[in-house]
Amino acid sequence: MKKVPMRQCVGCAEMKSKKDLLRVIRTPEEEIVLDATGRKNGRGAYICANMECLKAARKRKGLERSLKVAISDDVYESLEQEMSKVAK
Repeated sequence: MKKVPMRQCVGCAEMKSKKDLLRVIRTPEEEIVLDATGRKNGRGAYICANMECLKAARKRKGLERSLKVAISDDVYESLEQEMSKVAK
């Protein structure tokens, strides 16, 4: 049997399979973007593909803690827009 990589969602704090989660990264240029491929360079955090987890991560500052950077409201709004495209 092959080992399945597990990651923790920064919103709901549940351990899930890596391929079931979306990766949010902080690039070397200090941008916060959604990494649908999971292969881009940068510090990453994982989140479930639903809006409730993104709202919980925003409320608890889970993404900010994981990515070690302050995240503005407009970045959260762009993440919500990108996530709505990917989650469908």
